Amino acid sequence: MSARSVIRYEQWTLSPDREPDAEPVTFSMECAVCGQRSHASVDFGDVQDWTLRHAGRRPTHHTYREIVQRPWRAWRG
Repeated sequence: MSARSVIRYEQWTLSPDREPDAEPVTFSMECAVCGQRSHASVDFGDVQDWTLRHAGRRPTHHTYREIVQRPWRAWRG
């Protein structure tokens, strides 16, 4: 008996998950100078407050990275 492979190309779609049970989009900020990071929050205002407090306590820390975690879905067809 010989081995046989079947290969089939399928079209996949990828999009943000907007289903009612999807995880929420969250934001956080990371200081590019020292690496400290805010907690993730669904409210960007919380993250912005952390960034301004961090910069106020460390006047030489001017650069930050925004980190957005967004759920995505992939499906065939």
